[in-house]
Amino acid sequence: MEIVTTIAELRAQRHQWLLAGERVAFVPTMGNLHAGHIKLVTEAKRVAERVVVSIFVNPLQFGANEDLDAYPRTPEADQARLREAGADLLFLPQEAEVYPNGREGVTRVEVPGLSDLLCGASRPGHFRGVATVVSKLFNMVQPDLALFGEKDYQQLTVLRRMTADLNIPVEIIGVATERESDGLAMSSRNGYLTPEERSVAPALYRTLLGVAEKLRNGENNFDSIEVAASAELVAAGLRPDYVAIRRAAELGSPDSGERQLVVLAAAHLGRARLIDNLLINLD
Repeated sequence: MEIVTTIAELRAQRHQWLLAGERVAFVPTMGNLHAGHIKLVTEAKRVAERVVVSIFVNPLQFGANEDLDAYPRTPEADQARLREAGADLLFLPQEAEVYPNGREGVTRVEVPGLSDLLCGASRPGHFRGVATVVSKLFNMVQPDLALFGEKDYQQLTVLRRMTADLNIPVEIIGVATERESDGLAMSSRNGYLTPEERSVAPALYRTLLGVAEKLRNGENNFDSIEVAASAELVAAGLRPDYVAIRRAAELGSPDSGERQLVVLAAAHLGRARLIDNLLINLD
């Protein structure tokens, strides 16, 4: 696996692959890699001849009181895992390479509407930071495909809209959430959980399963289902941010006849903010 730190090095290698007619798949990450990230790399290897992974902790997507400085960084372990997974190139830029004129005055990319609800309501500016860095990374890497985990379903939806609206020639592939044996969605922030909190955390997934069961049984009073699910999270010891049933395609509020749904939830537990979702096909 080649490791590069500059756009010039990255583009030189990308050019060689272009001349060879090789398709390039891209997996952008913030590091502290777990099995979910490796699943993205494995899937990328299946759909393309070359796989590029980036590790960059993007300051634009962290709020003023969020965990930018404390975000876990494990570069040596990450590189070992990527080598074992068969990634071809790791792009490991410094902030000055991504934002050469500083982060404050950089041109921003925003997907209005989608970026302002659910996690966007709790984390103002978060998805603007995500869209900005991903659009920059797309221009740097120039991939044919890019893979993102479905755990961050709102992020995936935002990036699909951004790519379509800006006519970026990158195919976006969503990959199913990787879970621990007790159902907890894998996340770099799970490392913040104490052993006691870790035993509580799977309640988030169990609550989503309960919502899915109600919907499959024909219940369609979405407001009351959401309220009951939030109460379940509180009873389990979590502090819910939201539980929401939405249309799967664009996260709009569904009507009672909607068949393709997603239930999304976010909740705080100790230092960690946990998110999860389930896609529900009522057909």
